[in-house]
Amino acid sequence: MPDSLGHRLKYAVIAPSTNTSVQPEYDDMRPRGVTNHFCRIAIPDTKVTSDESFMVMLQNIRDATMDAVDVSLSMEPGCVIMGMSAETFWDGADGAELLYRRMLERTNGVPVVMGSTAVDAALKAHGGIKKIGIITPYMPVGDTQVRKFFEDQGYEVTQVLGLKSPSPMLIAHESPRTLKRAAEEVAEGADAVVQCGTNLAFAKVAAIAEFWLEKPVVAINTATYWHALRSMGIQDKIDGFGSLLLEH
Repeated sequence: MPDSLGHRLKYAVIAPSTNTSVQPEYDDMRPRGVTNHFCRIAIPDTKVTSDESFMVMLQNIRDATMDAVDVSLSMEPGCVIMGMSAETFWDGADGAELLYRRMLERTNGVPVVMGSTAVDAALKAHGGIKKIGIITPYMPVGDTQVRKFFEDQGYEVTQVLGLKSPSPMLIAHESPRTLKRAAEEVAEGADAVVQCGTNLAFAKVAAIAEFWLEKPVVAINTATYWHALRSMGIQDKIDGFGSLLLEH
């Protein structure tokens, strides 16, 4: 007998304990018969005021990620989603591939979906995108890694706007108006806008922004959940989150 609620698919989602955006956004996109099961990467809400303190925060995530993966596997998921962002961009395309292989080894072959490669897949699904403007909540050291990943994939990065959020938890406190203005700023000269950082509540802002900017606006949570659905054969169209979930 299949799981009574998740009879189509059960996702395990790995996310930092400080993250309060990825879970509600994923749940809002969840089709009937699909369930999301979150396992938290236990980290403190450290202050982030510089590249050095950003790296301390990132190392806290690295140190606790695989333990969270191990716990998540006990409910026998059909797929594991990495609901965290910065680490999936680190060291560019080669670093993303290495992380993906490490994750697959840890999950014993259970499929894995990561934010960096999901956003790349989303941009390719839109088609014809060569220039992108990027929004992040990061310090410059994180922005550099995001830029490197997308340049490795062949995109021209016209601008990276890092919001320098003061702690991993406070990323979720960036207002919709702040995110709107950031999207407008990085859209100039770009074929598409990309947002990184899974604790930025950008999914619905992105859907609205596509209307007024008249170009694709790719939120990492939307792209990652879309890629998780499509890669597992689930083709449901989901309203309210922009063109990606409705048309691709």
